Amino acid sequence: MTSEGIPRFARLPVLAVAAAAVALLVATSTRYAHGFDELYFLVAGRDHLAWGYFDQPPLVPLLAGTLDQWFPGSLVAVRLPMALAAGTGAIVTALTARELGGGRGAQAMAAGAYATSGLMIISHWVATYALDPFFWTLVVFLLVRWTRTRRDGLLVWAGAVTAVSLQTKFLIPALWGAVLVSALVFGPRELASRPKLWLGALIAVVATLPTFLWQATHGWAYTRMGEVVAAEFPGYLAFARDGLLGAGMGIGVLALLYGMWRLFRSPDLVPYRYLAVALLLVVAVIIGTHGRSYYLLSLYSLPFAVAATELSRRRLPRWWKIPAGIAFVLSAAVTIAGLPVWPASMKAASFGPFPLGTVFAAGETAQQRLADGVGRTYQSLPDPVRRETAVYGEIYPFAAAVEYYGPRYGINTVYSGHRGYWYFDRPPDSARNVLFAGFDPALLRPYFSSVTEVVPGLMWLYTGRKQSWETIWPEVKKQ
Repeated sequence: MTSEGIPRFARLPVLAVAAAAVALLVATSTRYAHGFDELYFLVAGRDHLAWGYFDQPPLVPLLAGTLDQWFPGSLVAVRLPMALAAGTGAIVTALTARELGGGRGAQAMAAGAYATSGLMIISHWVATYALDPFFWTLVVFLLVRWTRTRRDGLLVWAGAVTAVSLQTKFLIPALWGAVLVSALVFGPRELASRPKLWLGALIAVVATLPTFLWQATHGWAYTRMGEVVAAEFPGYLAFARDGLLGAGMGIGVLALLYGMWRLFRSPDLVPYRYLAVALLLVVAVIIGTHGRSYYLLSLYSLPFAVAATELSRRRLPRWWKIPAGIAFVLSAAVTIAGLPVWPASMKAASFGPFPLGTVFAAGETAQQRLADGVGRTYQSLPDPVRRETAVYGEIYPFAAAVEYYGPRYGINTVYSGHRGYWYFDRPPDSARNVLFAGFDPALLRPYFSSVTEVVPGLMWLYTGRKQSWETIWPEVKKQ
């Protein structure tokens, strides 16, 4: 025990788990190519850096674009922050278990549950949904520690972490709203009256002002993402299935359910019960707004820490360690199999009910093939036509892929009316023609004299623009 009355940090096993997680993600980060969201973030941060975007705040584009400029084309470099966030999240989950009284074994189990959850698989990509769960995990840890110690400086740090989270996604206010409501109803009611809590909130608000100003001057573009996300809602049963399995097939699901149950039942955890209620309130908000199931990944660290701590307190026979160990090994195996450890040529996408990392190959290498096809088609155009031709992607993944890989074919800028790409720029007045990559040739047909299909079902050449781009551009905006 330390002088604070809590167990010592289990440095060796916890750091070993975190290091293994980071090493696995780094080792597989070279496979197979950039994903479509990654390419969008790279292009946004490298060529269109701004304080905000239609679909997210600026942090991930800034990271992606900067790292790609420092280490051009390096998948390892650009994906490294996600790997480090995943490994550090495992450490913070172990520290949360320590705050709850969990010893060496509990801390190692908590870290292991985090490191074998669905968070590991999504951390393969550069994405807001891979980075933001770490910030939620850190805020929850700081709240758990504040609940035990009442050191108000922790609330300032929680505000600072919230400020960074708000540069990643705009979701964390849901957590804080749920925490405050729960604390006012169930206690500790003094949380809401702590001046340093509001100092932390002020830090978060001030840090986010530039992004808010960007949104205000662009018609609060982000608010329309709610419609996009809600339209993709898979249904309540599919949402529940994906949310549960995101905790990790095997040990993760069990730890999630057991941890939540113990938060409500254990007398030792009464001071932390308000956090359990807050997590359920956040789940209700996500479901009520038809959010995405992977938003739930941000909530798993506390149940994992509680489950590990509560199990370690029980007088279980020694033999129980055998099935527990097997469950962890199976969970780790499922997680590893879900990463791109397989040859890109492998056709199987699943092993029974378990998805394999080969699904990465189909999605990632397709972007390169598309860009190569557009590039070759662009180069095949007669010089006079090519000089007056802009390249247009119907959807942002197409536009980002061609813009990223396009310079080898003389394509330096690609345009699109889809989501955030619409805000980047419109084609110049000199662009009298458009090479269109997409599936709906009717999208631009009204604005040109003629349309020629150049690649069946995928590419069309529009010639003879009839209106100015200033007039056309508002008409092609889509989300």
